Amino acid sequence: MGTEHSKNEEQRSMVFLRKGPKLPAWEDALLAGKEPKSLLKRGLRYVSLSLIMKGMTSTPDFLWGLHEVQKLNLSRNQLVVIPPSLGKLDRLVVLNLGGNCLKCLPKEIGLLRNLKVLFVNMNCLKEVPAELSLCRKLEVLSLSHNCISQLPLSFTDLTSLRKLNLSNNRFVQIPLCIFALRSLDFLHLGSNKLENIAESIQYLVNLQIFIVENNNIRSLPRSLCYISTLELLNADYNAIQTLPDDLYLLRRLRRIAWNPMDKGLHIAHNPLARPLPEVVEGGLDVLFSYLRDKKEHN
Repeated sequence: MGTEHSKNEEQRSMVFLRKGPKLPAWEDALLAGKEPKSLLKRGLRYVSLSLIMKGMTSTPDFLWGLHEVQKLNLSRNQLVVIPPSLGKLDRLVVLNLGGNCLKCLPKEIGLLRNLKVLFVNMNCLKEVPAELSLCRKLEVLSLSHNCISQLPLSFTDLTSLRKLNLSNNRFVQIPLCIFALRSLDFLHLGSNKLENIAESIQYLVNLQIFIVENNNIRSLPRSLCYISTLELLNADYNAIQTLPDDLYLLRRLRRIAWNPMDKGLHIAHNPLARPLPEVVEGGLDVLFSYLRDKKEHN
């Protein structure tokens, strides 16, 4: 009788466990006595580990012993702190910390000398550690949707950086260090508090996509017209009244664009002085012709 009762209890327990909430993959692996390395995925390019959307408020300790990890995704959790142990993962090439509650990054992030891609978007950062500039191989950096108002001057050392997203922050002016990043081909500063664009913008000679929508910019600098590589210039939703006469030099701008994803010149929702609104409606060729004639008659 006792044995039968025990079997019934065991069966009920198994049913309860099957019906209970599913454990995160890493907890499931550890409780089953598995080696944490079994969580790693070995792809054609990277050894990767994804702990996305696990409801984590802190990082599991075993993580810092997985030295072979090259691609780590900790996005969309509830992490408040990334410990200094992050520096132990010195083979990391791609690191995604987006969608957490981080208020700062550890200075040990500078030990990730192989890092090429870093996402820290949608967090609570107010500043960025100067040590990040030690990641000289960094090519892609997203700090969007934070509370950042300035960058360390040491960012001038990020000479390999090609894509930088600083949108939805608190920048009043474009940080000076950015103008030293000559490899940039993508720069997003939309939804900040910018009132102007410095003439130094011309030093970004490889810039192809430049987004400054939804700021308080009153005019576009003439030097912007000398970046011959520009294919998308988005200055929608600003306070621009006039356009520089040399804008027609931007020959890679193919059209007046209305869809945010389209290449071309985005200049909608600005208080353009007449006759510019009507000229813009005629298309880019009409606008460029107008600006060229205007320059010749001045």
